[in-house]
This record gives sequence, structure tokens and C-alpha cells, in this order.
Amino acid sequence: MADDRLTTLAGRRVVVTGATNGLGMATARALARAGLRVVLAVRDVELGEQRAREFGGECEVAALDLADLASVRAFADDLDGPIDYLINNAGVFPHQHRTTADGFEMGIGTNFLGPFALTNLLLPRIERQIVSVASDAHRGATLDPDDLDLSSARWSPPRAYARSKLAVMLWGLELDRRLRAERSPVTAMLTTPGWVASNISNKPGLGVAHKVVQSTASAFANDVDAGAQTTLYCLTEPIAPGSYVGVDGLWALRGDPVLFGRSSAACDFDVAGRLWAKAEELTGAKWPL
Repeated sequence: MADDRLTTLAGRRVVVTGATNGLGMATARALARAGLRVVLAVRDVELGEQRAREFGGECEVAALDLADLASVRAFADDLDGPIDYLINNAGVFPHQHRTTADGFEMGIGTNFLGPFALTNLLLPRIERQIVSVASDAHRGATLDPDDLDLSSARWSPPRAYARSKLAVMLWGLELDRRLRAERSPVTAMLTTPGWVASNISNKPGLGVAHKVVQSTASAFANDVDAGAQTTLYCLTEPIAPGSYVGVDGLWALRGDPVLFGRSSAACDFDVAGRLWAKAEELTGAKWPL
């Protein structure tokens, strides 16, 4: 992406979740250096302050833990003023079967329910666009809105992750439908960065596996700056509301941003509507428009 496209957005305000590492860090850094006013919404405020100093530009740091709805509500309450863009970037790969502070399965709670609540709470103040980072892992998933915690099915890290990203895809589908129905000026986009060489596998007990992943990724994956381009593309290119943006390389692992197709399961408006209703019930964050 040409830097001059991004600099045309200078002065606008953007919230980036998970802005201390990986894709979120690369996204926030590019936006700050292009002259946008960036809110780093992060769990580790001290590291967030360090990143703000590294990025330069106009950054503010605010505490946000998407695995804790109390933190989500506090962030929304404490953040003043209008927002041009919300980038729902933060997420986890659930290496262990754990629950969030609110008792949700960690993957679905952090990757979907937390961002869902955050978006509904902030939506009355968002003026331009919402970009949510999904994953092509959604293609191998199915989802039952009445069993988001996988209590009736075998849990595994890949299954939990893929289901959480299918939930993001379906949420994005319904969010786009609702915004259009309201004739809102706000648009909603979905992205996948391809395979990104990040620190997602760098967890306790995964030392050897992490080295294998990193070695393979160096040959086949985007680095974090290239991975962030799909998100930045949504902000700068004249693409249709509701678009899903991926990468154009072999097996969609790396490459430049391009409009992407999605699985048939991610196009099911009935399931998307049921998922939305269940998310409102679980989080208490109702549609505000």
C-alpha cells in the first residue's frame, strides 16, 4: 500500500485493540506514523506506553481486556469523544481449555464475545468504519449458537480457534446487514492477514513447536507489517461495505490484499441472526442504533 493513501487519513481517530504485539502493533504503528490519532487498547498498559513512545505521533493508551466484560465496559465508559475507526484486532489462539472472567470458553469469549460487546458499546460514537480481523481458519468450522462453549462437542485448540473466527465472520455479516438497514454511514469490513509470522505459538511448553512454526513461517508467511496490510486496505480503498479482504498468494498464505470469498457457513444469515441474539443475551450489550 502506498504510504500517501494512509496519510490522507491523518488527524482521524482510530481505536486498535491488541496494539502491543503482532498484527495490532504493526497496524497501530503504521497508522500513528501516517498521522492518525491512535488509541492503543491493550491489556498491558506499561507495554502500551512503551509502544506509544516507539511509534511516535499522537497515541493514547487505555486498558482493555477482551476476556473480561467488566474491562470492556470500563474502557467504553472511560473513552471520551468520537471515533472514526474501530479495529477489532486482538485475539487469542486458545492453547488450553480455559474460561474467561465471565465463564466463557476462552477462544469464543476473547475473539468474539468481547469484541461484540465493545463494538455495540462504542457504536453510537463510531463515525466511519469497523474492521474486524477474522481468519481463513473459519472455513473448516461449524457453529451452533446454542453451544458456544463447545460443551456438547470435543474441545481442541484448532477447533476452538476456527469456531471463534467463524463467529467473527457471522457477526460481521449481521453487523453489515444491520448497518445497511439503518442507512448508517458506518461500514463494517472483515479481514484475514493470511499466515503471519508472529508470536502466537510462543507459549510456555511450546518451545520446540514454536521454533518449527517460526522456521516454516519464514519461508511461507507474511511478516506482521505485510499482514497488517489487509486491515489498512479496508481504510483506504473504495471497496463495498461488508467486504472480506485476504491475500492473493499461493494457498492464501502470503501476498498483497485482495477481495476474498468466504465459506458457505459464513454466509448463513439465519445462523448469523441467532448468533447475534445469543451474544446480546450473554454479554448484555444490545444493538444501540
